[in-house]
This record gives sequence, structure tokens and C-alpha cells, in this order.
Amino acid sequence: MEISGVISAIVIGIVIGVLGRLVVPGRQHIGVLWTIVVGIVAALLGSAIAAGFGVADTKGPDWIEWFIQIALAAVGVAALDRAQARR
Repeated sequence: MEISGVISAIVIGIVIGVLGRLVVPGRQHIGVLWTIVVGIVAALLGSAIAAGFGVADTKGPDWIEWFIQIALAAVGVAALDRAQARR
């Protein structure tokens, strides 16, 4: 993976993480760095899942892939928030 791929993964992870955090209701007790990490993981997993279903490459915006990524980020943010709340 080249440096441009790493930078684009971080940028996409930030966007996906923030959107996932906005979907989860209430205040989350996790930091920005964890939001970015959850977003990057959700973006990678969401892309793999979308590719598995055959909806990753469409003619136009990949709305289904974005929806999968944001949903995974929301689940990740909620799970990490609950784990932090138990500490």
C-alpha cells in the first residue's frame, strides 16, 4: 500500500467515523482518535462486505457501500462507548 492509499484510508476513516458517531444517539465517551480508528476499520470492512455482495462498484455513487460503512461505524462507536462506560 502506497502513502496515498494510507492517507486516503485515514481521510475516509475520519468521515465514516464522524458520520457513524452522529448516527449514535446521546453523548459518546470515546475520543477522536478512537472515532478515527473505528471509522477506518468500518470503512475497510464495509468495502469488503460490499464487494462480497457485488455492490462495491456501481455506475455513480456507491450509496449502499457508504450505508454499510456508516452502519458498521455506528455499531463500533456504540460498542466502544459501552465498553468505556463499564470501566
